Amino acid sequence: MPRNIQVAVALSGGVDSVVAASLLQEQGYQVLGVHLLLADTSPPPEHLADLARSLNIPLKTLDLRQEFGDLVVRYFLEAYRRGRTPNPCVTCNAVIKFGVLWEKAQAWGAARLATGHYVRLRFLPHGEPALYRGADRDKDQSYFLCRLPREVLPHLLFPLGEFTKAEVRRRARELGLPLSPKCRESREICFIKDERYLHFIARQLGRLGPAGEVVDRQGRRLGRHRGLEGYTVGQRRGLGIPGPEPYYVLEIQPEANRLVVGTKRELLSTGLRASQVNWLTEPPTAALEVTAVIRYRHPGVVHFASPQAAVAPGQAVAFYQNERLLGGAWIEERID
Repeated sequence: MPRNIQVAVALSGGVDSVVAASLLQEQGYQVLGVHLLLADTSPPPEHLADLARSLNIPLKTLDLRQEFGDLVVRYFLEAYRRGRTPNPCVTCNAVIKFGVLWEKAQAWGAARLATGHYVRLRFLPHGEPALYRGADRDKDQSYFLCRLPREVLPHLLFPLGEFTKAEVRRRARELGLPLSPKCRESREICFIKDERYLHFIARQLGRLGPAGEVVDRQGRRLGRHRGLEGYTVGQRRGLGIPGPEPYYVLEIQPEANRLVVGTKRELLSTGLRASQVNWLTEPPTAALEVTAVIRYRHPGVVHFASPQAAVAPGQAVAFYQNERLLGGAWIEERID
């Protein structure tokens, strides 16, 4: 039993984090609940203190609004300014939850950090920690952890990795804890509340970019766009361009303030180029065949054995071998 080992649990107040904390208690850990204050739009839940008392664990509120604004929100805005499709959740996990939070937790004496992510952590026979997809494939969140610092893996705990969401909900009911009926599933863009993301971007940047040309792959002018921030690669709705078949966004060109559109066939790519590769294992020294997942809930492909749609610069690509997450990178461009 892990007696006298303190583990800091990121405690949002929702079902997943509460059940994670309870499971760690049952395993004998000394649990410290830590609620992250990340944005002014997300104040601590009113029932959070009651939850901590019911679990009989200490609770800290960690104000990371400055760090979150500098490292996540600014990245989000700059990505859209550059015509890219950002993934704030991947960034937040890497630099905030498993970065700044882990540093703070160690300063408080914690030897482990736990979250309610649906992902499995296992130790291989030679002692290397390895991340695997969650047992509940509908809730698997390993994609969002593809850019974690490798050195933090030995210190992590993911109590929900072997559970399904239905099992977690059932355990929450059995605990009889004061969960709020208003608690909803977490959203990827947690810092945008009660407004469309375009309104948020305009408010933060002062304005959206200027209107410009919409062209096809041959450069023929088809219409006008209302500002590049309003579009993502693969988008079909809202283009307002008539044609014999639907148009999709193929490419965003911020230097020319131009939107390139085409047919569904033209949306397909045979590959991609990525940068800033992050490995959660020893970096390979030879060619490696992997399953590439280019967005959350994407089924994954092996070396783009078949062309894939909507390869979006700015999104993360995660690398898998079977169920194991090997790492990830940022998509730079599609390869036709």
